[in-house]
Amino acid sequence: MHHSFSSVVGERGLEGRKRSWADITVDILEVTLVPSNKMRIMYKSNLNFERFNKYFSDLLRKGLISEMDNNGRRVYKASERGKNLLEVLRKAHEIFSEEP
Repeated sequence: MHHSFSSVVGERGLEGRKRSWADITVDILEVTLVPSNKMRIMYKSNLNFERFNKYFSDLLRKGLISEMDNNGRRVYKASERGKNLLEVLRKAHEIFSEEP
């Protein structure tokens, strides 16, 4: 089972530091592998409203997340570009987590 960066290292990240852009991006993209509404994405990625909106709007604007209609409800899903970025970030995390 794959765990998100934040679920593995906790809310504050490694050594108590705040989560990085990559950590937060991975968390948001992982949630959006399944079509999800904004509230679920914000909750599952463990972000406050302000930080969530900053990251979410950036990912949406860059085409990493796509907006969809699901029976009249707006949901969001990782685009192919977003899935590709997720794989790259996961691989980078794997490489940097390896023991020397």
